[in-house]
Amino acid sequence: MIRYALQCDGGHGFEAWFGASADYDDQAARGLVECPVCGSHAVSKQIMAPAVAGTRKTSGEPDAAKMQGMMMQVAREVRSHVEQNFDYVGDAFAREARDIHEGRSEKREIYGEATPAEVRKLREDGVPCAPLPPVPPDPSRLN
Repeated sequence: MIRYALQCDGGHGFEAWFGASADYDDQAARGLVECPVCGSHAVSKQIMAPAVAGTRKTSGEPDAAKMQGMMMQVAREVRSHVEQNFDYVGDAFAREARDIHEGRSEKREIYGEATPAEVRKLREDGVPCAPLPPVPPDPSRLN
């Protein structure tokens, strides 16, 4: 894949990805490359610095450990919010979610357990559901 910095005749800059440099030339010649802002087909490549892998980290780039800690904190907050504000229905989740979706039970936010087969059937039938993030380990207990 190759990424090009592009600009239309209206001065709008944007980026696009192509399988190879010849793909850009082919698509531009056929009028398939257009500005996402104004729709102009008069698009040209701009000068662009190549992305070169290095060994030094840039100062603005967070490290992997910090990102992992942030993601674990968000997972804890999501789970805590659900546990405090939703009704726990245990292993009756699939039945209860279907009843709510089909109007046989009052509309409310629920959470509980379901088998992979039950979740697959709910999704096939258009019943909205999503997995709850697992309980992340306590950061004070990590080495």
